[in-house]
Amino acid sequence: MASTSLSRNTWGTATNDKIFTMSVWVKRSGLGYQQIVNSYDGSTGNDNQLKFQSTDAIELTVSTGTEYFLKTNRLFRDTSAWYHIVFAFDSTQATDSNRYKLYINGTQETSFSSVSYPPQNTTYQFFRNSNANNIGSQWGASGGFFNGQMAHFHFIDGTAYDASTFGETDATTGIWKPKTAPSVTYGTNGFFLKFENSGAFGTDSSGNANNFTVNGTMTQTIDTPSNVFATLSPLHKTPTGQTLSNGNLTATNSVSNLRYNNCSTICSSSGKYYAEVKIDTIGGETGSTIIGFLNVDKAVTFQTATDFYNGQDNFSAGWYSDSGAVFYQTASTWQTLSSFTTGDILQFAMDLDNGFFYFGKNGTWQNSADPTSGATGTGGLAVSGLGSSGDTFGFSSTVRNNGIYSWNFGNGYFGTTAVTSAGTNASGIGIFEHDVPNGYTALSTKGLNL
Repeated sequence: MASTSLSRNTWGTATNDKIFTMSVWVKRSGLGYQQIVNSYDGSTGNDNQLKFQSTDAIELTVSTGTEYFLKTNRLFRDTSAWYHIVFAFDSTQATDSNRYKLYINGTQETSFSSVSYPPQNTTYQFFRNSNANNIGSQWGASGGFFNGQMAHFHFIDGTAYDASTFGETDATTGIWKPKTAPSVTYGTNGFFLKFENSGAFGTDSSGNANNFTVNGTMTQTIDTPSNVFATLSPLHKTPTGQTLSNGNLTATNSVSNLRYNNCSTICSSSGKYYAEVKIDTIGGETGSTIIGFLNVDKAVTFQTATDFYNGQDNFSAGWYSDSGAVFYQTASTWQTLSSFTTGDILQFAMDLDNGFFYFGKNGTWQNSADPTSGATGTGGLAVSGLGSSGDTFGFSSTVRNNGIYSWNFGNGYFGTTAVTSAGTNASGIGIFEHDVPNGYTALSTKGLNL
């Protein structure tokens, strides 16, 4: 949603203009700048917003000419997981601190850097007045776009619910998860946006037909609070010049002389995982794109170096676009595979149970490899070349000189383009262009628990 939003400007008479609840799941992609979850244009010059501040704290402001707000002490910088935000407003409460209740992943926030509670019986502005009400941007879609993903946005007109109405703890994993059909009374202006149908992102599923207009182009994803897929992490130490987009699945380098490395947000020390990369633009310099695997336990320099590439040290491996060489152990050559260029789709298989990594291109495994060969490791690079059995590994990639590539960790897209024809996948987790080797799955929370 980095340049898109939803809007609705026409509302009925509120069931109760002093009580409401908002519940929404968000997965962040960008950090360190203001991002608005939803906003209302009160035409008063005052904010009515739920947003992430530039510090990555959460701020909620309700205004009727005077601003009343809360700002969390806690910062929310995890780009690998979903946050469930619930805000309950009830200005009829006699105790001022009961008029605002903010919950994150089921737990009520009570520590604020600043807070200003509204007077008793203050009326709210969200989703009830006929001015611009936006989700995912500043009112009027004028900026402050939310960079990330959203799921299950509920607005309740006239009732203040707590977080347990919309979520619960999974008995197996202990993770907070959504209730897909919570028992609520939506009220006149209430709505429920599921975001589950690419042709109807703004469709209200509450029964009220309070539908929203989609501004811009949104992309469907199967990354949900119930099954979180890996993306590229934006937290690694790289110099200015790299941009992550499309939910942190596309990497773009805008300079020529430095290499920018990223690793998957989800890594593992056991299991069998599969992923794909499409080369959008190869770039114009030797070694412009280098893709492979990384030992996140031991390759500590990738977190601090200003010019790190896969295969540079003893704990990573990288397949070079121009020569086809796979470098590891401080730039030693393991094998020379096919070179690759713009339009190619690369395949990577990580067998951490038997200790081998595999490389493929456009449906053919390189080096006569067989990712299903188990302990034999036919055509695979041994884990021992990058560390030890039991170390934690992730998929990793490097780009330079205006190169662009897009990962598919199972979402079924390269950037904003869906895979052409999905291959077979016995695990049932994730959608890929090519066939997933038997026994392998997507690098996701469900994949980790197979």
